[in-house]
Amino acid sequence: MASSIYLSAAHKSSGKTVVSLGLCAAFKAKSLNVQAFKKGPDYIDPIWLSQASGNPCYNLDFYNMSEDEITHLYEQHAGHSDITIIEGNKGLFDGMKVTGGDANADLAKLLKLPVVLVVDATGITRGVAPLVSGYQAFDKDVDIAGIILNKIAGDRHESKLIQAIEYYTDIPIIGAIRRSAELIIDERHLGLMPANETPESQSFIDLAAKHIEDQVDLSTLLALKQTTIKPSTPVVNNTVHTLTIAVAKDSAFGFYYPDDLNAFESLGVNLEYFDTLTDAQLPKADALFIGGGFPEMQLDALSKNQSLLTDIKTKIEAGLPTYAECGGLMYLSRQITHQGKSHKMVGVVEADTLMTPKPIGRGYVQLVPTEKHPWNEVAEQISAHEFHYSKLENIDPKTHYAYKVLRGVGVDNKRDGILKHNLLATYSHLRNVGGNHWVEQFVNFIKDKTS
Repeated sequence: MASSIYLSAAHKSSGKTVVSLGLCAAFKAKSLNVQAFKKGPDYIDPIWLSQASGNPCYNLDFYNMSEDEITHLYEQHAGHSDITIIEGNKGLFDGMKVTGGDANADLAKLLKLPVVLVVDATGITRGVAPLVSGYQAFDKDVDIAGIILNKIAGDRHESKLIQAIEYYTDIPIIGAIRRSAELIIDERHLGLMPANETPESQSFIDLAAKHIEDQVDLSTLLALKQTTIKPSTPVVNNTVHTLTIAVAKDSAFGFYYPDDLNAFESLGVNLEYFDTLTDAQLPKADALFIGGGFPEMQLDALSKNQSLLTDIKTKIEAGLPTYAECGGLMYLSRQITHQGKSHKMVGVVEADTLMTPKPIGRGYVQLVPTEKHPWNEVAEQISAHEFHYSKLENIDPKTHYAYKVLRGVGVDNKRDGILKHNLLATYSHLRNVGGNHWVEQFVNFIKDKTS
């Protein structure tokens, strides 16, 4: 029997990520196999949740996945766990559509999971009752099975909150977490600071686990929903590795979907990870993949590693098949300017990157491949997402693009996916799902160019 929890909140920034981390680590400390999921296209929270749970965290996203795909991915990994924790995004009923259908509540209903609502108690006492009862009444099909009060000021504050909820509602209070400076993760322009950049991340996770264990009823959470999820039969991969792709993975670049990486390996691809900050050259490989991240926070180290910059530029210009997303695109440009200071980068993309104080592109995008797109069997329309506080300037006017942008910003509000040699570099983040088998397309492209 496995326990399942859908952790959501009344609104964004209620502290549910820290609660999720603490729960994952607390259950892991009890020798339970914990499987975390994250709703939406987030990269940063899953990095933290993976570290806290000890297992890769998988994203569940209505925008680019069918309901069957979501259910299959959930059951595939939940079936092997003792407890699954899905962390929602934004608020319980927040989504793109005013009529619903893509919100946390809808995902909880699809997977038939109980919701534990994290309530930010800052500046509220008796008023918590109509808030909680309103959420309960809004959609009777959503099972709000418990409340975790968060950011409580003290004993008196906690007492008033509990009295109001118990008097006016029938929802049990499962936890009451005191406000603490120890439970604050540094935030940055795209959200939380990624755990892969933070040497103290494990210490923070351990501390969060201690707070959660002391202030949340873990036994009640474990008993909320216990079901037998039949795990999918593991696919035995007997494919012989015939290709190697070098993948940048370090404190500058870490935004990768684990199921996308799994898809590469299922196609017989060996993923050879390298560090853009310390490695002098690329590992021997048939292709290169540089995902997103925060290169702007590592500019000195990136620009000083001149031997790697030169090696990457030389190999891409010689025809090395390459795919880069967002931070990877920035890294391949001529330079990145941040806070008035410019640092030279690879220089294979004939454009300059400028960091901006406000978001340039943030959210879901819709792309249509152009006739210049170099991969075969590309979908007619592609659902993706972008998160960037940068823009490209001084772009070579002769640049060719792989995509027209129907929704979103991309490079210039009209186009995305810069093409040069055998490189495709884009601001958009792709997801290897039924509507967009980009991993297989890229692998076939590599085979065509290396055969």
